[in-house]
Amino acid sequence: MKTKRTLTVAICAVGTLLLIVDAKTALNSAADAIGLCTAVVVPSLFPFFVLSVVMNNVLSGAKIPLLRPISSLCRIPQGAESILLLGLIGGYPVGAAGIAQAYQSGALSKKDSERMLSFCNNAGPAFIFGLLSPVLGRVELCWALWIIHILSAIAVGTAMPGGSKETASAHCVKTLTVAQAMQMAVRNMATVCGWVIMFRVMLGFISHWFLWLASPVLRSIIAGIFELSNGCLSLIQIENTSLRFLCASGFLSFGGICVSMQTASVTGGLSLRKYYIGKTLQTILSLLLGVIFLSL
Repeated sequence: MKTKRTLTVAICAVGTLLLIVDAKTALNSAADAIGLCTAVVVPSLFPFFVLSVVMNNVLSGAKIPLLRPISSLCRIPQGAESILLLGLIGGYPVGAAGIAQAYQSGALSKKDSERMLSFCNNAGPAFIFGLLSPVLGRVELCWALWIIHILSAIAVGTAMPGGSKETASAHCVKTLTVAQAMQMAVRNMATVCGWVIMFRVMLGFISHWFLWLASPVLRSIIAGIFELSNGCLSLIQIENTSLRFLCASGFLSFGGICVSMQTASVTGGLSLRKYYIGKTLQTILSLLLGVIFLSL
């Protein structure tokens, strides 16, 4: 515990020193991140945050026959199909927020909730098409990325051990007003934007002091590992379109450290161990599917 405290203090001290010594990089990076949040992150995520809260409240415990074949394949409790849908179209971390809400209301068990985190928290189509279309230059490549992303997530849900065929409970769910749903969505959105700004500032320091020595490919990979949005935008530096496509596929499935922090912020007391296992497996599958797509 003492070692951990000392390390935390040391990191904070170094961070404070950098903010003082290189304030210009911090300010420019924070300004870039705020611009990214207002132009891409908020428009692509906030409507889904509101929708997630409302749908989970209304549909918790309700069966959706159209999604039942896929949810049965992934061994999701009946009545939790709406979470799978939001996890595939909502964007990070809407799926995780939906799972946490269902768990906290008593609709899902802790075991099922932690398992579902491994494949129900994904990048959404608004992010993929809005951010990556200009980077890849061809909208059909964005369609391929989204399909690969969905297939790899479902494959992880099929492969992850456990799961149940029980029905998600609906009797514990409290009715939320539209105002309460809006408050929850705003709180989650503010948390996401806060992490984006923090990681963009860290990435700004790393780029300014170290990454200028690295190749464009390595800079993009490091950026993608840290923060998804900046990693995807940095792919424009890579001349080879096929390599851009593969990197984008990996970035989307892995999510980056920033998305992990966002997920941890909205999941309450749920363990992320299975989440990390699922994201690792999904990244590998996405890269393999990307190679197969490019070979065709």
